[in-house]
Amino acid sequence: MKLLFVHERFGAFAGAEINAFHTANALKQRCHTLGLLHGAHTGKEEERWRETFTNCFALPARGTARAAADAIARFDPDVIYVHKMADLGVIRALVQSRRPTVHMVHDHDLYCMRSYKYHPLTRRICNRPVSPFCIFPCGAMLVRDRSRAWPFKWVSYLAKRRELRLNRCFDRLVVATDYMRQELVRNGFDDRRIEIHPPVPNAFAAPRHASFSDRNLILYAGQIIRGKGVDVLLESLAQVRQPFECIILGEGSHRAYCEELSRRLVLADRVHFKGFVPRQEFLNYYCDGSAAVMSSVWPEPFGAAGLEAMRFGLPVVAFDAGGIREWLVDGHNGFLAPWMDRAAFAARVECLLADKELGRAMGSRGRRLLCERYSFEVYIRNLENMFTRVIAEAEMHAPA
Repeated sequence: MKLLFVHERFGAFAGAEINAFHTANALKQRCHTLGLLHGAHTGKEEERWRETFTNCFALPARGTARAAADAIARFDPDVIYVHKMADLGVIRALVQSRRPTVHMVHDHDLYCMRSYKYHPLTRRICNRPVSPFCIFPCGAMLVRDRSRAWPFKWVSYLAKRRELRLNRCFDRLVVATDYMRQELVRNGFDDRRIEIHPPVPNAFAAPRHASFSDRNLILYAGQIIRGKGVDVLLESLAQVRQPFECIILGEGSHRAYCEELSRRLVLADRVHFKGFVPRQEFLNYYCDGSAAVMSSVWPEPFGAAGLEAMRFGLPVVAFDAGGIREWLVDGHNGFLAPWMDRAAFAARVECLLADKELGRAMGSRGRRLLCERYSFEVYIRNLENMFTRVIAEAEMHAPA
């Protein structure tokens, strides 16, 4: 099978790139031929990408639609597999190629002008489709952009409508959770064309179970941006009466604010911001943990960081937002706290610190659930089967 991946970046960057690379690598090992139509270079791990994608087609600054059409003609794929690509010229060229086309929807970019489905001031989660409401009162046409001197950028409502219309022409939309599927249906996508394939990582096997030591170590891993709710986590931890230590792993634009908030809440001796750490140090923290926390107040499309904690047999405490409840079963492998309820979040963390046997039992159930439901091998096999079905459907409907 010849698969043309399409993505806005070339090289390592974030979760979408990790998924695209590991998926492509696994498919290549299964003797599929891979190509990549891509945008900007990231400068990270690009040699590994070149080894996996032996047929690469870079998009120019201008004339992207023609470049995309040329790449399709030269590579002649059986299936086009889109990851993140907002360039309407490229998407139009993909649709007009009349090749079987699949889109892996990684986040909220497709159906939210702000890309994160919650209001940055009120933090209220949005449950509306793309509509004039996005312009007023939401004001989503003006969004933050930290990559330029002017910290905002304009988002066109009409362009977003065109993007949705073009994506509805794709043969399949792949999502991680039913929550994301419902968002697509709300925005006019055909439910019959949406498939749920959680993008589980090609992960390591955890070297051992977490220790649940008297250190009472609580772990947060992820970006430190406002939507991830690290400030709300700190306000929750300030209400925990059990002795504890919290390690926060990650970077982001909200880190300085959160470090100052930690000092104001008199948590600086118990909460430590470590930034990005080497893999072995990361593993050591998880092996000595007692609980993992996910404080996201935006609706997580999936929440893969929680699954990584479950590999170590750690129970997870999270706010009930987005797709998290599809793998975090309240009272089974951790706790779901009502959205933004700091007291409830603190009470659930305290429960795990006070009752280590409960934590171990929940962690074991979580690890078992992970093995049963989230296998990388099953994920790749399901993608292969979907590609085969899409090709067969296209041949069936092709003109004689």
